Amino acid sequence: MDEEPTESLWVRVKGRAGAGDIIAGVCYRPPDQGDGADEALYRQIGAASCSQGLVLMGDFNHPDICWRDNAAECKQSRRFLECVNDNFLLQVTEEPTRRGAMLDLVLTNKGGLVGDVKLKGSLGCSDHEMVEFRILRAARRAHSKLTTLDFRRADIGLFRDLLGRIPWDKALEGRGAQDSWLIFKGHLLQAQERCIPTKRKSGKNTGRPAWMNKEVLGKVKQKKEAYRGWKQGQVAWEEYRETVQAARDQVRKAKALRELNLARDVKDNKKSSYRYVSEKRRTRENVGPLRNETGDLVTQDMEKAEVLNDFFASVFTGKSLSHTAQVTEGKGRDWENAEPPTVGEDQV
Repeated sequence: MDEEPTESLWVRVKGRAGAGDIIAGVCYRPPDQGDGADEALYRQIGAASCSQGLVLMGDFNHPDICWRDNAAECKQSRRFLECVNDNFLLQVTEEPTRRGAMLDLVLTNKGGLVGDVKLKGSLGCSDHEMVEFRILRAARRAHSKLTTLDFRRADIGLFRDLLGRIPWDKALEGRGAQDSWLIFKGHLLQAQERCIPTKRKSGKNTGRPAWMNKEVLGKVKQKKEAYRGWKQGQVAWEEYRETVQAARDQVRKAKALRELNLARDVKDNKKSSYRYVSEKRRTRENVGPLRNETGDLVTQDMEKAEVLNDFFASVFTGKSLSHTAQVTEGKGRDWENAEPPTVGEDQV
């Protein structure tokens, strides 16, 4: 991809129809590499980042970079950070790979393309940790087959008129509760079918995030339009980069504002705080082992369901029912003729 020599290898992985190709790159940057070779590598990275999917991995030998603060001490490391930011790359390695330093990196230009990043120990005599990850190809989008009522397009006036035309007194005269309900339900469903259209039910994760407002949504749409224009040659690279940076800053501010509001209202709105923490957790805990009546641990789902069912059913034991009966009988007594109860000093 570049005439100047750099220790890098680039491979294009052909994708399925409509999925796009993925550029996979492997790079080794020696610690004493000169500025000329660095700039040649950065030009290669810039050309590869224009693809729909890029995964770049390797030992870049920049131990002084703090990826959390996006800062570095060395001039060459700051130049590398500038290249990463200019090409909108994401660094997904989170743990040190050699003697407390994060030298081996995995970079991508698309969120969600790389996942399950793990360190798997050293190989042979090497003092570097192996980095294992998965390239998540875009799966075919599953279309929901469930339908739900679309009340936004409902004709409420016609719905009310149809139900108002029915002579309910004559229709329900002499009917029992069950028959009356079936008659009412039949007319209701007929009016619903005529007045309220249906739509496909959205998936669980298709809704907008809580921090997404109109301003942020507008910035995101501008970024997509700028990307489309840049791909077609109608928008300059500098203009596209400024639009992306503005959208990224707006998203970060919106997320920070939401976290600030959650922290401020944590005492009055605990449910939202717990929901936010649950969204950030990567693992989901199931019901753990339980003890049955004999004291044995049960681990199977069916056995745990039986234990929980027995526990909840224990509320309606004979003792509790007899206590309820006593209370019911007590309520039927003639308290007007009975003597008022007395309380002694030893009972106080």
